[in-house]
Order: sequence, then C-alpha cells, then structure tokens
Amino acid sequence: MAKLVYGMNQSLDGYVDHTGFARGPGLFRHFIEQARAHAGSVYGRRLYEIMRYFDEDRPEWDAAERDFATAWRSHPKWVVSRSLKSVGPNATLVDTDLGPAIRALKARFDGEIEVGGPVLAKSLTDLGLIDEYRIYLHPVVLGGGTPYFAAPRPPLRLVASDPMGEDVIRLTYVPA
Repeated sequence: MAKLVYGMNQSLDGYVDHTGFARGPGLFRHFIEQARAHAGSVYGRRLYEIMRYFDEDRPEWDAAERDFATAWRSHPKWVVSRSLKSVGPNATLVDTDLGPAIRALKARFDGEIEVGGPVLAKSLTDLGLIDEYRIYLHPVVLGGGTPYFAAPRPPLRLVASDPMGEDVIRLTYVPA
C-alpha cells in the first residue's frame, strides 16, 4: 500500500509560494531524487498548472532542470479538479468522489505518492488519508500568501528533522 506524503516549501511564517524561495543546488538535487522515487503525484489544479512547466523541454534549462523534468514526467499524476476538462501527458483527471479515488490509488500502488497543493492537502487531511507531512522550512518571511495548512492543523508528531541543502531544514511529521 502506498504512503501519501504532503510536502512543500514553507516560509518561516507558514506560507507556500513557489516564487518566494531561492532554489539552492543541494535542495534541488534532493527534489530530483525524490521525484525519481515517487510512485506518483496527486495535485490540486493550481499546483498542477504550475508543474506543467516541466511537460516540455526548454532551451534555457540546465542539466538539473532537465533531470527533474525527466523524473517528473516518468511517473503518473492524478489531478483533482472540477474545473479542468483535460490534463497533460501521463496525467489522469480526478473529478469524482475524492475519498474513494485516493483510497483506490493507495491500495493499487506501493511506495510514496506525493500530494501537492494546500487546498487538496486539507481535503485529504480531513479524510484522514495523508500519512506524512514534510515541511521544507526556508529562512524567508513572506508576510502573506497561501498557508501550508489551509485549515487548523491536525495533531502531529515530529519524526525527523534533516538539513536540506544550503539553508533549509525538512521537518517530517506524522498524524499523532
């Protein structure tokens, strides 16, 4: 059975914003390896639209960006959305009842399935489906934006803290 893992970059004041964080080479290497290891990814619409950037090669990419794109494209993606009518390559639209759809994915796959997007993570948390939370804590204060937790946080227990790259620490929590 797969483990559902919600992990995102977060500021010191609790917000996620892909434009608000510098991407150091050590952390990006970690994300490349993580993408290679995923059994798949479940995204909310907004984050999926951001990640679609990696669907097509771009001439300005360096080797690390090409490696990440290759890893990201290689695993299946499920996109939870009521507004999208279609999704890109190696992606499946989930527009039915969320709980049974995600439970079926967890039962069908082994390994880790990444969860992307705070609104989706809130829904999956409410259903008791997220097995692990990974906060990549950056020494940045954004002052506003989308919070990592889209609602009051569930009771959590810290199971690990690991330096990631130059100035980021990964905090790993499981439901208490």
